[in-house]
Amino acid sequence: MLTGALRAAIATERLVKVAVRSRLDAIEQEASGLTAHTRDPKGTWWRGSYLVGCDGPRSTVRKLLDIRFPGRTAVERHAVAALHAELPWPGEALLHRMPPWRTSGPSAGEVTARPLPDGVWRLDWLLPPGKDLVTPELLVTRVRETLAGWSGGPTPPYELLDTGVHTVHHRLARRWRAGRVFLAGDAAHLLGALGTQGLDEGLRDADNLAWKLALAWHHGPHEPLLDSYQAERRAVVAARLRAADQALPVVRGGGGLRAYVPGSARGHDALLTDGHLGRGALGTPGSYTDSPLAPERADSTAPVDTAPGAPVVDVRVTAEDGSFVRLRDRLGRGALLVVLIAPGTGVWERKHWVSAGIMPRLAAAVTALPHPAELLVAEGYPGAAAHTVLLVRPDGHLVTALSGVRPADLYAAAEATLGGPAGSGSKAGTETRAERAATGG
Repeated sequence: MLTGALRAAIATERLVKVAVRSRLDAIEQEASGLTAHTRDPKGTWWRGSYLVGCDGPRSTVRKLLDIRFPGRTAVERHAVAALHAELPWPGEALLHRMPPWRTSGPSAGEVTARPLPDGVWRLDWLLPPGKDLVTPELLVTRVRETLAGWSGGPTPPYELLDTGVHTVHHRLARRWRAGRVFLAGDAAHLLGALGTQGLDEGLRDADNLAWKLALAWHHGPHEPLLDSYQAERRAVVAARLRAADQALPVVRGGGGLRAYVPGSARGHDALLTDGHLGRGALGTPGSYTDSPLAPERADSTAPVDTAPGAPVVDVRVTAEDGSFVRLRDRLGRGALLVVLIAPGTGVWERKHWVSAGIMPRLAAAVTALPHPAELLVAEGYPGAAAHTVLLVRPDGHLVTALSGVRPADLYAAAEATLGGPAGSGSKAGTETRAERAATGG
């Protein structure tokens, strides 16, 4: 399904070319760019600025770069099905340790269901260690009995979209960048035990890297910014793998603390379902708290419920054209986002307040930033006081929150987000630019 969606998305993109029946066999890097060779009927050389290896667990790109991929093999094995159905608990992850209705084997007893958009559910059945054959017929039987068991009667109507057997490995590439070549997705990491989602982490890799590569391509390479991809993403995935590895023997095991602490099994069940729903230690999107792009804390820093480096809350905002949109709808465009918290603005048309109060000064500060930014206004944000100004990265992570309009602090934070002053690492250069922003120069 994902492959089909990606092909449909790029079908009308004139800058995307799909090369079929081609296999990468060489990468050559120089100071000005790189060249890749594919083995195909013509033997084609491709010239570019950067290369991103998203070529899966057996990544040719990773092997050509001689990057190690250590970890654990066959941590878990699952039978998986994706289907359209109406279950009694919409929007909730479901977990049964030992479902009483199970009659078809083999099985280790556990079944989970994860809600996806558009009424789709993903069902996972934990399989016992080994290589027992799971046939399509057995999977259909498992689907029918599971749906019937959850519904408390006959099997409800459903549409089966996809099935398969998924073996979970836990691996992490030693390096995610080698010069102008980057690794992302399964080429960089493998995870999936206890509900952790490798696909979700791969998409976050893309969100993190895309805006940095775009800035480097348009404005020239800025090494601290490009280096931050590995520093941020590898740290987050490594923490996710550690959390899963530490929880596995407790959640899957039958002894230990679960045998002695009342209620401990229920807590572990919640941990598992939270992983499937993108919550808790195993599922919450990672935070770039220790990012090399994090600005120094300014005296004007304001408290909000989102920590610096964490994903922002998807609040409703007013865009520059006066339309009401979701904050996350403005992400992925390469621009920084500056969000002013201004209670009461939502009930008035933009023309009534855009030139009033602090708006003109804030608009001037946004225009003076070292990178294109979009100014948005929100009626509220969790934990934010009126006139708090949020600076948000193009991938949706909070840079900082400032109390009021502070042009110099806003500029300094934006510059740090871009990896520091282009072509200069001196603090003096940063202060000079920030001072010019504060005076409108």
